[in-house]
Amino acid sequence: MRILGISAFYHDSAAALVEDGRIIAAAQEERFTRKKHDARFPNNAIAYCLYEARIVMRDVDYVAFYDKPFLKFERLLETYLAFAPRGFKSFQMAIPIWLKEKLFQKDLLRKEFRRYDNAVDWQNKLLFAEHHQSHAASAFYPSPFSDAVVLTMDGVGEWATTSVAMGSGNCLEMTREIHFPHSLGLLYSAFTYYTGFKVNSGEYKVMGLAPYGEPKYTQTILDNLIDVKPDGSFRMDQSYFNYCTGLTMTNSRFDVLFGGPPRKPEDQLEQKHMDLAASVQAVIEEVMLRMTRALARETGQTNLCLAGGVALNCVGNGKVLRDGAFENIWVQPAAGDSGGALGAALTAYYHHLGHQRKTDGKTDAMRGAYLGPHYTQGDTEDRLRDAGAVYSVLSDKDLIEQTAQALADGKAVAWMQGRMEFGPRALGGRSFLGDPRSPTMQKTLNLKVKYRESFRPFAPSVRSEDAADWFELEGESPYMLMVANVKEDKRRGMTDAEQALFGIDKLNVPRSDIPAVTHVDYSARIQTVHEDTNPRYHALISRFKDLTGCPVVVNTSFNVRGEPIVCTPEDAFRCFMGTEAEVLVVGNCFLRKKDQDPALKLNYEDAFDLD
Repeated sequence: MRILGISAFYHDSAAALVEDGRIIAAAQEERFTRKKHDARFPNNAIAYCLYEARIVMRDVDYVAFYDKPFLKFERLLETYLAFAPRGFKSFQMAIPIWLKEKLFQKDLLRKEFRRYDNAVDWQNKLLFAEHHQSHAASAFYPSPFSDAVVLTMDGVGEWATTSVAMGSGNCLEMTREIHFPHSLGLLYSAFTYYTGFKVNSGEYKVMGLAPYGEPKYTQTILDNLIDVKPDGSFRMDQSYFNYCTGLTMTNSRFDVLFGGPPRKPEDQLEQKHMDLAASVQAVIEEVMLRMTRALARETGQTNLCLAGGVALNCVGNGKVLRDGAFENIWVQPAAGDSGGALGAALTAYYHHLGHQRKTDGKTDAMRGAYLGPHYTQGDTEDRLRDAGAVYSVLSDKDLIEQTAQALADGKAVAWMQGRMEFGPRALGGRSFLGDPRSPTMQKTLNLKVKYRESFRPFAPSVRSEDAADWFELEGESPYMLMVANVKEDKRRGMTDAEQALFGIDKLNVPRSDIPAVTHVDYSARIQTVHEDTNPRYHALISRFKDLTGCPVVVNTSFNVRGEPIVCTPEDAFRCFMGTEAEVLVVGNCFLRKKDQDPALKLNYEDAFDLD
């Protein structure tokens, strides 16, 4: 039984293929088109999934779409009617697109799939799941748990913005919802917009900026913007927001409340923006904690699964984990809309078709999230040669040795190995790597490799067997979705002068033995690296530990600001030549920047839109 899952037409289009309940392949369309958050029909991702399974479209038993367009259209109409006549301009812009394309999405999907095979009965082969059902399924069915509470939090699906489901075996029952326009995701996006970042992609910048500020506006938010009940349910005062009917997230009343207009992109970040980020982060964490505590009390359940865009807030996830209301937490690594493709396929397999599900309580079904394309050594060499690259082909042992030595020597290393990751995090398949002991590595990678804001934190990849020696982490974090503090004995004490610093001035103060991955509040967004899911990456970190005594490397995604993570060897070489990284490792090909043709160097600084 083969089921193809699709998410498309909003943002982060993707495709995923499930065969007899096993996840065969999954990828975002942006990785192939090189357009960040590409929302178009995922032709390339579909083609990859079929290729990976060595099948053609007629071999697919069902295609499952991740939401229900008619319910979305209903929400659009009811919202505009509720706020009329405000928002008429926005209504005029939205309705023609809906009438032309989105309202008749089932016909559009059938048309797209007929291009693959016109003889297939697409009328009966095409299934639809609700948006939050797809999210919940993506979290529960691949999790290690036979039973769990499933909490989904995002911007908005059809109507739901927050939902709870109970999972047991192959059954997943949606039990309660909070509806639009009341939305944690949209609240966070409102502050993303107000602090000058791009909605639907800049939210993680707000999370990264928060530790530089003080939560001075938390009570202002709770008193005016959102009314949070003891069980975490909430309502938002729409008089401060513009997203229901307008073309912006916030309005003039919001500006008055917080003392001025929104920051413009690339304007200087001020202490106020850091304090706003800290404040909205504190509110999100408080709501998450109230919800999870109440759900644990009500259900008696010990397992929690998380999905939806808010579940990418790894700081909040870490707080929930340490709170201990649930003993075990599992977060879908592709928690945003791309993961909806996988959830739709799993909903069809388990919920619609009733297949049984097996779990062992320990191992998840995501296979490390390494579900994307991979390239043979011969193909890699051909592609790099055609791109004009100069490389050496090394044995496995020599490759690990030379790469680990380059890291120990303080070099920035671009690393592309095995299958591409599914989801927004680079997990050692498509990563830039560095030495975490270097006090200048964070700034170097941000400004000279990623071409992005200097405050942005980096993640540590640590061998799973060493994680407890370096971080206050309970359990595993293979998908970089948990934040925990660096262990006390690895921290560096702060002087009185350093303690008195504010905002970005804190950035360059080393805080631990691994300053490049220690945020200003001593926290780190941890990836635990496991030998069974990524043996080559594990071997590299092991050799780096042999050389330095440190079982941790800096890991950030292999891309520059505004560009999707690289997919192919050509992408990797092109990105490498557009940055100041010194070494590129693709498969068993080892490249030094100094050996490359200078004429192939690219200017990446202005190549992509702001993210």
